[in-house]
Amino acid sequence: MKICVATGTRAEYGLLRPLMTAIKNEPNWQLQILVTGAHLSPEFGLTFQEIEKDGFQIDKKVEMLLSSDTASSIVKSMGLGMIGFSDALRDLNPDLLVILGDRYEMLALASSALIFTIPIIHLHGGEITEGAYDDAIRHSISKMSHFHFASTEEYKNRIIQLGENPKFVHNVGAIGLDSVKKLPLLSQDQLEKELNFQFKKYNYQVTFHPSTLDKELPEKQFQILLDAIDKQEDSFFVFTKANADTGGRIINKMIDDYVSTNSNKARAFSSLGNLRFLSLVTFCDAAVGNSSSGILEVPSLKTATINIGDRQKGRIQAESIINTKVSEIEILEAFEKVKSEKFKNKVENCVNPYGSGDTTEKIMTELRKVNLEAFRTKQFYDSNN
Repeated sequence: MKICVATGTRAEYGLLRPLMTAIKNEPNWQLQILVTGAHLSPEFGLTFQEIEKDGFQIDKKVEMLLSSDTASSIVKSMGLGMIGFSDALRDLNPDLLVILGDRYEMLALASSALIFTIPIIHLHGGEITEGAYDDAIRHSISKMSHFHFASTEEYKNRIIQLGENPKFVHNVGAIGLDSVKKLPLLSQDQLEKELNFQFKKYNYQVTFHPSTLDKELPEKQFQILLDAIDKQEDSFFVFTKANADTGGRIINKMIDDYVSTNSNKARAFSSLGNLRFLSLVTFCDAAVGNSSSGILEVPSLKTATINIGDRQKGRIQAESIINTKVSEIEILEAFEKVKSEKFKNKVENCVNPYGSGDTTEKIMTELRKVNLEAFRTKQFYDSNN
């Protein structure tokens, strides 16, 4: 059985890596890897090289990103992607295609696979993120998919509510927790040496992506966060840059500008890679911003999350997460809260609702049972009948 795993961003690959390894090691299965999007862009760190360094062979590269982040350029990038995916899927001819999440690159790929009648395995469907158009993309991919691996029981039920057959919908937890559980993380000394900085009394990891459905401009929102960061004393901030989304480039420029004038308290990276990112978070007082990692993985590292704005609104959350509006006052209050012993105890004892780090094993158990003939046709599952 040929199983093609698609990835377009650094974060997505970090989540998929354990599953890719398991598929590669399965007897009588052939792993195919399709790389696209920001992985192939110098601006975003040419992160396809991380995949190759990990010992994987990339079977197809599909260039699609234009050097712009307007709505028009994103739509054109999707069109270019579909042109490239048509050739890639024709040549690879996989039996199954694995897609994670809600990126526009994956919407273009799922649409292409639908026409090729290639069954799709979708991870992280059924979730709600009200502040971004990713929400609609995620549900759309679910409707084009045949096999679903949800991260909580509530999300599983929501996929079934979309008309998906319960027989093909499984709650397996969040796959990002597999790396949290199994990766041997770096020590503080190793991390400081690799990233060329020294931690201070308080330390924070910051990732802020555009909330693509907000009326307020992303640069205005991010400036409010920077103003709050500026008021933090004896603190160090490690920025990871925004994705290739509408408005992402202005945020990345603002990060570079801030770091260039505040080198004593901040560093910025296009990509840290999964190992360095997870290691960093363990030594931080909080992960700050609006990334899904702050909701899904960070609680299992026993680190607080300051979740800003509506980008992740609707997701199930651990008690270690502080939600704020895009308000300097609320963000400043959150910085103070994470320093309190009472909240630190809550973070240390919180339970992550997204599982315990055995997602890959659960997925592989189900994939070994797959009958491809069952996916040749797909019917709407009416829960009222």
